[in-house]
Amino acid sequence: MEWFLANTGMILERGGQHLVLALVPMVLGLLISIPLAQVARQNSALRSVVLTASSLLYTIPSLALFIILPTILGSRILDPLNVVVALTIYAVALLVRAALDAFDSVDADVSQAAQAMGFKPLARFLQVDLPLSLPVMFAGLRVVSVSNISLVSVAALLGIGNLGMLFTDGLQRDFVTEVVVGIIAILVLALLMDAVLVLLERILTPWERAASPQDHGTHRLPSGTPAAAGRATAPAGEAA
Repeated sequence: MEWFLANTGMILERGGQHLVLALVPMVLGLLISIPLAQVARQNSALRSVVLTASSLLYTIPSLALFIILPTILGSRILDPLNVVVALTIYAVALLVRAALDAFDSVDADVSQAAQAMGFKPLARFLQVDLPLSLPVMFAGLRVVSVSNISLVSVAALLGIGNLGMLFTDGLQRDFVTEVVVGIIAILVLALLMDAVLVLLERILTPWERAASPQDHGTHRLPSGTPAAAGRATAPAGEAA
């Protein structure tokens, strides 16, 4: 406890570095994966290639990727850019599969109804498919957040600042307390990041909480969209 209190500033600094190195690749991976998955879902051959490639990419050992990227990028071995690029590759490998599953989970009848109401492809994607895919998408993001926070620690072996430095320093000095603090700090960071993603999902998908028990297992459209209005009025039209 005395060591922890005496080094709180250093731990917080390492934690901030760790968070940035984990969060930036997750955001970049999401921005790449969503359009890639949207294109891949339109073509079965491309979908197969994307899924196979993503599986192969994730099998590359992280330390090997951290070491080889400076040669490819022309960067220094201690440049955090290597970690960001490597973890972005891993994030895309996980998120493109999650994004495909998320888009597949959208009720085809809802998409067809939106198309029948005159939605252009881009508008239908942004206003119908993407919002309805968020619950599954966030499940993938939560997996990536834990994966990234874990993998960032490996970069400490190359001297890149993060909470993993507590492991390397503690092992070199045979100081178990520092290693234990590093483990706890990474666990806390992972839990906090997961809690933020859960909260963000609840904020962005309020219609999921508003679903009635009879709607369990089905998708509800975000209120206020023309497609949602069309679905709501469909029974009246059928009765007529």
